[in-house]
Amino acid sequence: MCFVTVRMTKTFLILLVLTFSISSIPVRAMEDASEFFENQCASCHTIGGGPLTGPDLKNVTDRKDRAWLENFIVNPQAVISSGDPYALKLQKEARGMIMPKLPGVTKANVPKLMNFISNESKKEKSKFGGSQVDDRPFMMSDVQKGYDIFTGTTPLTNGGPACFSCHNVKGLPAFGGGRLGPELTQVYSTLGGKNAMAAWLSAPPSKTMEPIYKEYSLESEEIFSLLAYLKSEAERKHPAQQGTLLSFVFIGIIATGGLLAILDAIWRRRLQGVRAPMVKAASLKNRLTEDGHS
Repeated sequence: MCFVTVRMTKTFLILLVLTFSISSIPVRAMEDASEFFENQCASCHTIGGGPLTGPDLKNVTDRKDRAWLENFIVNPQAVISSGDPYALKLQKEARGMIMPKLPGVTKANVPKLMNFISNESKKEKSKFGGSQVDDRPFMMSDVQKGYDIFTGTTPLTNGGPACFSCHNVKGLPAFGGGRLGPELTQVYSTLGGKNAMAAWLSAPPSKTMEPIYKEYSLESEEIFSLLAYLKSEAERKHPAQQGTLLSFVFIGIIATGGLLAILDAIWRRRLQGVRAPMVKAASLKNRLTEDGHS
């Protein structure tokens, strides 16, 4: 299967520029709490829509005091590392996932985020009540569509790069996908299933993906198809991938041997092209000399 297309050239250029510039992207301060929540929090949390990768934050201050929550939001890893029982409980409920330290959050502005969560909790239905994913069952046709979207065979509607440009899944042929992002074979299970995965794909919060997919967002049907494919891969038994490494080694040996053979043939022709006329001229000179003496 060949994926070398004009779109892949565009994808490569996007990723190349992003790779060299991501470290220089400025961290924006939390100017608008709603926008910040949407970009940084909504992929893992709802406000009244049930748990995703992280807990539902509706009325979160009824479960834990505000000072603790603000401290946790500023530096989750530090609170977990301290052995705090409630933080460890949250980590267990999140299947071992650890909330990252959010860029732009400081002790000075985290109260603004907490105020926003409290105000949204008072609403009968928050706009962050959870992603609306089609509840129809996944079909094999959905799995195939998801595979085609993941590998770039079917281009994304809004022009974003294909998933396999940065990510690998064990079921992919040949050398698989990219290695810039994490391996995604079990991501459907790791993130907690359909709703959590859909929320993540709707607004990927990672530093690498957020600036790309904010402009080139995924359509709801594309998300549904990707969910079907990733669920299928998470449930499928994959053989050990030693063959991939061995194939790479053997192909490298064969390619090197072929290259050496080509270079040898070129070099031989070069020698023949230079030496043959010299040998022929020397032979002719010797014959003329012998004829002159005779």
